[in-house]
Amino acid sequence: MASRPGLLTEWPWTPLGSFKYLVLAPLVIDSIYSYATMRDVDKLLILVVMVGRVVHSQMWISFARYKTAKGTKRIVNKSIEFNQVDRERTWDDQVIFNTLVIYLAKVYVLGTNTLPFWRLDGVVQVALLHAGPVEFIYYWFHRALHHHFLYSRYHSHHHSSIVTEPITSVVHPFAEHIGYTLILGIPLVTTLLCGTVSAASVTLYITYIDFMNNLGHCNFELIPRSFFSLFPPIKYLCYTPSFHSLHHTQFRTNYSLFMPMYDYIYGTNDKCSDSLYESLLEQEEEKPEAIHLTHLISLDSIYHLRLGFASFSSHPLSSRFYLVLMKPITLIISFVLTSFSSRTFVFERNRFGDLTLHSHLLPKFSSHYKSQQQKESINKLIETAILEAEKKDVRVMSLGLLNQGEELNGYGEMYVRKYPKLKIKIVDGTSLAAAVVVHSIPAGTREVLFRGQITKVARAIVISLCQSGIKVMVLHKEEHCMLARFIGGDCKENLVLTTNDYPMIWLVGDGLSKKEQKLARKRTLFIPYSQFPPRELRKNCFYHTTPAMTIPDSAQNIDSCENWLGRRVMSAWRVGGIVHALEGWEEHECGLEVPMVNPPRVWEAALRNGFKPLVFPSLDVVY
Repeated sequence: MASRPGLLTEWPWTPLGSFKYLVLAPLVIDSIYSYATMRDVDKLLILVVMVGRVVHSQMWISFARYKTAKGTKRIVNKSIEFNQVDRERTWDDQVIFNTLVIYLAKVYVLGTNTLPFWRLDGVVQVALLHAGPVEFIYYWFHRALHHHFLYSRYHSHHHSSIVTEPITSVVHPFAEHIGYTLILGIPLVTTLLCGTVSAASVTLYITYIDFMNNLGHCNFELIPRSFFSLFPPIKYLCYTPSFHSLHHTQFRTNYSLFMPMYDYIYGTNDKCSDSLYESLLEQEEEKPEAIHLTHLISLDSIYHLRLGFASFSSHPLSSRFYLVLMKPITLIISFVLTSFSSRTFVFERNRFGDLTLHSHLLPKFSSHYKSQQQKESINKLIETAILEAEKKDVRVMSLGLLNQGEELNGYGEMYVRKYPKLKIKIVDGTSLAAAVVVHSIPAGTREVLFRGQITKVARAIVISLCQSGIKVMVLHKEEHCMLARFIGGDCKENLVLTTNDYPMIWLVGDGLSKKEQKLARKRTLFIPYSQFPPRELRKNCFYHTTPAMTIPDSAQNIDSCENWLGRRVMSAWRVGGIVHALEGWEEHECGLEVPMVNPPRVWEAALRNGFKPLVFPSLDVVY
């Protein structure tokens, strides 16, 4: 929002929220009917172009976020935060608006007349009209928008984003977009009046505008030096991301749309443009100090990655109605991703003080980890990722979600045994996860019920509680026998088998059944110790989140959520790797036989580095 919002700031369909595409329903119905009856096939082309524009922009978003995660030729070394993602979630409003304008022009100007597919003279006219009147008028219109009256009411909304992404290019108030549409529409209206317009010239011009807009707002330089060395004057006809980035950091230079010639003519070109461009081309790819290796969960999680839908990934993972409609596309993407991706890849970059953390994705879903046939290939991918990180002098790699499964690789012990001279430290995050769960139990609790798969985290929690004098009850004899083997001395008395006594605090993991949840008393608090949350079947009970911590305020480039966790919250397993790297510990924290790092040490180190425990809002009321 602009600092002093002016007239026509909001889009007309803003109140519709996620259902804003409903304004196109009459257009869609009419286009399909016209095509089916062969009355007017051009209307359907309008819809095809609209969908193409959305897909085109999304491809730029994914590509740009991948490149900035790698740290390749980054222009502005500042972070993007949630407030920018929220502000830019309306990037597709201009697609809706332009679609409506073109549709109305088709209905009320062209009528049932069909446009020719191609006319060379029309394409040439569009190119000349853009380079001349459009670029000239836009330049002065843009300069006018930087006058304090218009800037405070309109253009400041766009300039709120110092670090730009491709979609930043079209994030403007509604009134501003009306002006842009009138200016950019000059070539199309002129060729229409001259009778030289064609379907190709309209589509190519719209694609050119979108392409250049997206390119210019990338926060990395991607145009090679050879592009300008072949024909040096082209620098006046095509801008670069670094050229336009200076406009967002300096504000009073580089006003041009796509062709910098008017900045050079009127002396508003930034004198640092060339030197910045050259310095970025020499910039080497960033090397992280720590890597967190995770994987996909469900089909919808493809879009929840930071490389996916920006707005969707900025909220905890949940089902959305439009994802149901996209199911066929999702299945194709998931097949290609899991079948043809032979290595892990970076999808997120975060900063914690001087520490750079990269998050890498292993292209497999949770369901793959349950298959014995996938076990070997998954371990091979993890092993390759570890060895590649070793070559890049990465200090720590944490294994997230099922990448550290006991049956898969023994909590990472397989790799340490196979490569005993590894310099990179493998962290499974067990110690911190166990400490988080223990500290999530309300103060004064004397007894808890344990139910779920007995994992390394579960054993650590039960041992800690029994040693602290807290009674741990279990429902099944097999679980009691398995846990009792790890508890020594008088502490065994605190491990109790029960069949009818159910405390108000339940520690739950994978394997908790619906029937067992029904045994809990009203207002019971379920605290998960597993990687995945239990199904919330009881409306009269409380469910804590999976082991996680709030990250420090100083952490940078946090603009997406980790699976089902809230904003600026990370899983304990991920935090465990970060803390390991920040503290510079020289031992591995993985495997069943490796002595666990003392939980208080890891917990205290996490607090010392600014991580905070999650506060469950209902605890003070209930307990």
